[in-house]
Amino acid sequence: MEKYVINGGKKLQGEVEISGAKNAAVAIIPAALLVDGVCCIENMPQISDTDMLLTILKDLGAKVRLINKSTVEIDCTDVHNGDAPYDLMRKIRASYYLIGAMLGRFGAAKTTMPGGCNFGVRPIDQHIKGMTALGAEVEVKNGFVYAETRDGKLHGTRIYLDKVSVGATMNIIIAAALAQGRTIIENAAREPHIVDLANFLNSMGADIRGAGTDTVKINGVEKLHGGTYAIIPDQIEAGTYMVAAAATGGEVLVKNVIPRHLECISAKLRETGTIVQEYGDSVYIKGASNLRRTNVKTLPYPGFPTDMQPPMCVLLALAEGTSVMTEGVYDDRFKYVNELRKMGAEVTVDGRVAVIEGGKPLTGAPVHACDLRAGAAMVTAGLCASGTTVVEDIHFIERGYENFVGKLRALGADISLVNFPEEPDNADKVIAIG
Repeated sequence: MEKYVINGGKKLQGEVEISGAKNAAVAIIPAALLVDGVCCIENMPQISDTDMLLTILKDLGAKVRLINKSTVEIDCTDVHNGDAPYDLMRKIRASYYLIGAMLGRFGAAKTTMPGGCNFGVRPIDQHIKGMTALGAEVEVKNGFVYAETRDGKLHGTRIYLDKVSVGATMNIIIAAALAQGRTIIENAAREPHIVDLANFLNSMGADIRGAGTDTVKINGVEKLHGGTYAIIPDQIEAGTYMVAAAATGGEVLVKNVIPRHLECISAKLRETGTIVQEYGDSVYIKGASNLRRTNVKTLPYPGFPTDMQPPMCVLLALAEGTSVMTEGVYDDRFKYVNELRKMGAEVTVDGRVAVIEGGKPLTGAPVHACDLRAGAAMVTAGLCASGTTVVEDIHFIERGYENFVGKLRALGADISLVNFPEEPDNADKVIAIG
C-alpha cells in the first residue's frame, strides 16, 4: 500500500515546471477517436487518468505510441465500435467523453457510468440532453449508458444547457464536430480547457467557433485529418504549487503557465498578503510572514475554480482571523475537512459554506485523500505542519498530478513515496488459549 510520508515545516524554494492540463487531456484523448489519421499530441500529462484513456483507445483498435515522456502519437484510422473495458471506464470521470466521441464516429456508443472522485452528486443529465437533442436515443441501464442514432449520424441543433456544465459543453462539442449541420450550445461553460479542446479539433479540420464564451457554434464537417497539437498548461496544478508556496512561506517560480488563466487564483493569494508577480509564461510566488484572512467563493470560470477550494482552505486555516469559503459549484465538497481537523485546523461546515478560524498551527497526522484535490490539500497541509503526516489513498492524487513527489522534493519538501505492507485481515483477531 503506497502512501506519502511528509516531514513538514520546510519552506518551498526554487522552480517548478507545470505539465499539460489534465482536464484538457482527458477530453482530447477521446476526441482523437474522431480523427481519420495520426494525431501527435504534445505536453501530455503523465497521470493515471490519461494512461487509462489511452489504454481504452488501444482496446478499441487505436495505435498508440509514446514518442517521449510528454508526446504521444494516436492513430484511430482502424478503430472499431466495441465495448470499452469496464474496469478502466468506471474508475475515471472523463469516461463520459467517449459517449460523444463514439456517437460522432460510429453513430452508437456503450459506456459505463463515469467514476472518478466522489464529492457530491454530479449527474450526466446535461450530457444526455445534448446527445438526445443531436438525434441519439440514450438509455441508462444497469450502470451503463447506451446511445444510438437512427440513421448512423448526429444532426446539428440548438442546445440550451440548464446549468453551466464543463463536461456537457465539451462532450457536445466532441459529438457535434462530425454532425450534419450546425450545432449551437447556449449557456456553455467557458473554462480554458474547453477552448483547448476546440483548438485541438479545429487544428484537425473541425469548424468550432466561440469556445470560451457562453455561446459555442459547431459547423459539422465530413471528416477530420491528422495533425500535431500541444495541450495547454494545467491551471489547477499551477494553482496548487502557488498555494503550497504561499502556505509554507516559500519562494517559488511556477513555470510553463498561462498567467491569464491563473488571475482568479492570483487575486485571492494577493488578498492574503502573498506576493504574486506575473511574467510571460511564469508566475513568481513569495509567501507572507503573516497571512491575512479573506473570503472565497468558487464559481465557473473566470471565477475561483472549485478544484482549488481544498488547497485554498488549508492556506486560510493558517491565516490570521476568520475566513469564509463558499462552494458555488458542488453540493458536498467539504468531506476532507474532517481530515484537516485531525491536523488541528478549526473549520466548521454548514452545507456549502465553511467557516475557518485561522492562525492555528497544524500538526502532522495520518490522513486520507478523499478525492484528487482534497488529496492535494492534505499534502499541502502536511508540508506546513510540524511533525510527520502520512497521506493514504494517494491513487486519487496520482489521477491528476504528474510526478508530484519528485516536483515537491525538487522544491525542498521532505516527502517520500513509501510502500507499507498490507495489513492482514486477521490482524485484530484474538486467539483463545486453553
